[in-house]
Amino acid sequence: MRPQRLMEFVAETLTNAPEVQRAVPWQEGGVRPYGVQVTFLTGAELWLGVMAQAAPGESYDEPEVPVTAEPPAEVAVPELLEGGKVTPLSAEAYIAAVLTNSGSAEIKRAYGYSEGATMTRPTSAPGVGLEFHSAGRGFLPFIHTARAGQGKGRQAFDLQEAF
Repeated sequence: MRPQRLMEFVAETLTNAPEVQRAVPWQEGGVRPYGVQVTFLTGAELWLGVMAQAAPGESYDEPEVPVTAEPPAEVAVPELLEGGKVTPLSAEAYIAAVLTNSGSAEIKRAYGYSEGATMTRPTSAPGVGLEFHSAGRGFLPFIHTARAGQGKGRQAFDLQEAF
């Protein structure tokens, strides 16, 4: 799934999630041409970057030919809030589950970046990854967070522990 279509898919899918008030396409100048700004029901906000890696042999100069197969099995959607707030880890798990349960026949797997992280192999930054049946991949790094009523911070990847 190419970046533009991935951005639209993520925004539409998250808009329909129970804990999400809205999810709209977002960009940050020439640095991040694709992204989704998510506003949760609590008013907390999360800005996702949207990037994609083409399947081996695929060229973005040619028309996209989606590869479909069986969508991933549905999973339980975990609680988003921890003590009344969203955390990067809870957002990872929540968004990965919502994307898994989207029914998209292009998605093979959705996962939080922290999934499988250890003390010796920690994740560098929170986010959600996607594996597609085409062998392409999608990446949704968490760029900014904000508590209800706050603006996003100036420094990318300087995320709040709870928002």
